[in-house]
Amino acid sequence: MLSIFEILKVIFLGIVEGITEWLPISSTGHMLLVDEYIELNISDEFKNVFIYVIQLGAILAVVILFWEKIFPFQFKNKEKSLIKKDIFSMWFKVVVACIPGAVVTVLFDDIIEEYLGSSEVIASMLIFYGIVFICVEIWNKKRVPKIKKVSDITYLTAFYIGLFQVLSIIPGTSRSGATIVGALIIGVSRVAAAEFTFFLAIPVMIGMSALKLLKYIMEQGFSFTGGEICILSIGTLVAFFVSVFVIKFLMSYIKKHDFRIFGWYRILLGIIVLMLAI
Repeated sequence: MLSIFEILKVIFLGIVEGITEWLPISSTGHMLLVDEYIELNISDEFKNVFIYVIQLGAILAVVILFWEKIFPFQFKNKEKSLIKKDIFSMWFKVVVACIPGAVVTVLFDDIIEEYLGSSEVIASMLIFYGIVFICVEIWNKKRVPKIKKVSDITYLTAFYIGLFQVLSIIPGTSRSGATIVGALIIGVSRVAAAEFTFFLAIPVMIGMSALKLLKYIMEQGFSFTGGEICILSIGTLVAFFVSVFVIKFLMSYIKKHDFRIFGWYRILLGIIVLMLAI
């Protein structure tokens, strides 16, 4: 039976996931850092599954909010349906963008998990990519985006964005941050970069969650307790509702502002983490 205190901790972690998954400030980095100070009364093996599985709640928020842009079938009536070729094309580009990250994750996930999950590494990545965000946005002030809509992204551009996403395998980098920075450098507008990052997150995060869950089941067996199922359910549900609000906020914010504020936040947080780690 979960105590009220444990439930509150799960809710807090779900809130952290929902906020940090879509803002370019590293959700995994935040979750690992928060875990150092607010520990759940669960095994390390299950904790690793929890951190990734509750991301499915965040993904569900993207699916619901962008349904018309990601679902390729339009049903006019019971007998007739329309296939949106541009959406099919977008999904093929998403697959292309997923390839580099999928290869690197399969090859190096265990190594990254074992050696690069420390507070020092996370803090360093927070600071480094915070500086990168600020520099890229300053540079972008003199440029006009070549690609203003997701539909204008080519297969080659999608692959390049996927290469940038590989950087996010290191905790503290941020999957959304790496892909957005890469897209901005290539010449994609902020809105298109954010949207493509959201769409790219769907197969990537489902794949990562499935990989972590499969590894856990292979090592521990399908032996989830009632308390563990409750923890996963609460965390996923909270992450979903928070993600809905955060995604709406971000899409509204970047229409009038750039990403520099997130760069400054990363730098400040990274410095605080380094000071606490000393």
